[in-house]
Amino acid sequence: MGRRALRKVNPSLDLSHNLRQFDQLPRPWNAAELFGREAPLEVEIGSGKGLFLRTAAAAQPEVDYLGIEIAPRYAQFAAAGLARRGLVNAIVVVGDAVRLFEELLPADCLAAVHLYFPDPWWKRRHKKRRVIRESFLAELERTLRPGGTLHFWTDVVEYFRTGLALAASETRLEGPFEVPEAAAVGDLDYHTHFERRTRLHGQPVYRAEFRKRS
Repeated sequence: MGRRALRKVNPSLDLSHNLRQFDQLPRPWNAAELFGREAPLEVEIGSGKGLFLRTAAAAQPEVDYLGIEIAPRYAQFAAAGLARRGLVNAIVVVGDAVRLFEELLPADCLAAVHLYFPDPWWKRRHKKRRVIRESFLAELERTLRPGGTLHFWTDVVEYFRTGLALAASETRLEGPFEVPEAAAVGDLDYHTHFERRTRLHGQPVYRAEFRKRS
């Protein structure tokens, strides 16, 4: 399922806090400089329209959320949703998640990483571009703090099985732990818009959680 057209963002909306370019991130890394406080930090890779960020930031104001989205229009749309709700504990970055982890994030700095419905890169020659690959799994494990969690969801069973096998062979993360599917109470009671579309089409979602050893 491809991405649908987005509604236009109100140009008068102030996105200065909720939207950042990759080059605007602090170097050396300092999350307190972004959020104005010290708090647990969770990262979402591929934020899309921002449903997860909006829901999580509203539900857990004591946690800071950093979403990274490579498509500028989607990053702007997600940031606008945060700004309209006054959610100062979530920021969307326009950029490449691999660069964020490899170049900026220090070890043991993240309470959780959320990876929902990453691009499966269907063609064999393109599978090396998948986020769930040996080198990037090492970065995820490095940046999670002890007890920190990795949440991996996909609608592609082959990608799911491959991801679980790589996590088992290439990391010391505990898991996978089963994540039960919760019934949706309302139209947007889903983790992401992609999960909503997938489930409304009657297609399965494969979920796993991993935890960094304490």
